[in-house]
Amino acid sequence: MSQPSGIVDMHAHWFPEELCEGLRRRSVVPRIVRKDDGAEFLESSFNSSPIPGREDIETRLAHMDKQGVEHAVLSLTGVYGIERLPGAESTGLCGIFNDAVAAACAKHPARLSGFAALPVAEIGATVAEFERAMALPGMIGAVLPGDGFLSRKRAEHFRPLFEAANRLGAVFQVHYGKMANDPEAPKVDASDNPHSRVGTLDMQARLSSNMVTFCMTDFLDAFPNVTVLSHNLGGNIPYEIDRLDHRSLLDRPGDVLPSRRMRESGVMVDCNSLGSKPIELAVEVYGAHRIVFGSDGTDFGMDWTRKAIAQARIPEADKQAILWRNAQRLLARVRGAGAAAAE
Repeated sequence: MSQPSGIVDMHAHWFPEELCEGLRRRSVVPRIVRKDDGAEFLESSFNSSPIPGREDIETRLAHMDKQGVEHAVLSLTGVYGIERLPGAESTGLCGIFNDAVAAACAKHPARLSGFAALPVAEIGATVAEFERAMALPGMIGAVLPGDGFLSRKRAEHFRPLFEAANRLGAVFQVHYGKMANDPEAPKVDASDNPHSRVGTLDMQARLSSNMVTFCMTDFLDAFPNVTVLSHNLGGNIPYEIDRLDHRSLLDRPGDVLPSRRMRESGVMVDCNSLGSKPIELAVEVYGAHRIVFGSDGTDFGMDWTRKAIAQARIPEADKQAILWRNAQRLLARVRGAGAAAAE
């Protein structure tokens, strides 16, 4: 499209009823339980909360219409641990989610795309479900747990998956989330202020480490057709880039500066849950062409991000790039790659 379009939401979590049914049948976390007052809660190792993103697809489309969101890429958040369950448990639940998303995309192809949920305990099962899901309507890639990319060494676990994705030109949304059977998982003392310590401070720090892996190592060099998308502006990088450069000049004066590595990388970030000032910094650090709209999929989140972009002191062309142009270009590339792979 040459004229301004509706917003494209690249970070839109959704919890279909089919997945709820699967979790109601479980006796251990993650599971859905009904409280004495009749309300249902999702219990997980992360927390116990009302079911996130739970609504029928027509209600989601109505929320999108209200906020001027033309297209959304539906995904399952990785924080509740469904993807890291053992064997058939994870594969079955991920498959339920992927089939439900594909059905929604088939019904509303102009409005919806999907990121697949993948079992991550065993890489063979990961690749198999990825390849199955990518053949379904509307799928453009998958969500991967951020803890798998806290270092280049850890990222090697996913090399076979990236090789498969490279053939398809897929997108990976690398989202805050834990790995299965991870003896080196970072620990957080959440004995007080857990929402702040875990949901913001720890989350943003781990996303920052993901960005260092993707932008400052050679892991992605072998996968030029894969696009990586980090959420929440790639953690704290926009705030800490000067500190990264300062330490580099002190400790490794001959190295390429981190600011240049971040600027020249092809990694995308979304601006979910951040405000106008962080967006301004992110445009300076990454370039507006690397940032897309994200909302977590809620009406509140869509409204928050839309207002943050509107209030950011950046050129109007940059705002349009973040709202829809960058994502629309990315979606077109994935669809073109998928068509070529099918020939």
